[in-house]
Amino acid sequence: MTETVDDSRQRAILNSAFQAFATYGFRKTSMDDIARGAGMSRPAVYLHFRNKEAIVSKLTEAYYVEKSAVVAEALATAGSVPEVLTRAIRAQTEGMARILASPHGLEMLDNTKSLSSEIIREGEARLAGLYADWLAQQEQAGRVRLVADAAETGRTITATLKGLKLIGAGAEVYEQQVAQIAALIGAGLEIR
Repeated sequence: MTETVDDSRQRAILNSAFQAFATYGFRKTSMDDIARGAGMSRPAVYLHFRNKEAIVSKLTEAYYVEKSAVVAEALATAGSVPEVLTRAIRAQTEGMARILASPHGLEMLDNTKSLSSEIIREGEARLAGLYADWLAQQEQAGRVRLVADAAETGRTITATLKGLKLIGAGAEVYEQQVAQIAALIGAGLEIR
């Protein structure tokens, strides 16, 4: 279903597009801007992506592939429940403050939401599943106490993190809120 971006030209296009969207906003970014930033011609960009919307979809897909990998890695580490959960949440949210600090960050998130809703739904479900699997293992080991089942708790974690980025509070406040949520959830789940 999803795949990583292995092609160096695609990677260059996606990096250029991300920078252009952050600098000019989605609507004002042209395919020429993206091509120039990627060091190629506009027709060369069209060989990889049919339009800006396709680029946003691929950026979204690549985001969820990366975040699923880093969250899984963080959840596989040793430590107390709050420590492991905090590492996973930080891995998931790393880089979001940079987007929110951009003058066009919220526009980028809105466009991603409207252009890639199915990719987002699947990506969020994958992340929730990673948390749910970890929580089920921790519950079985007697390390956490769940109020709802593991799947619902995993969905609550991802929905909370998704909500924090969409309220538009700014990069610094976002990072503070993420840290607070990670600490609260970790402490609330841990059996003492």
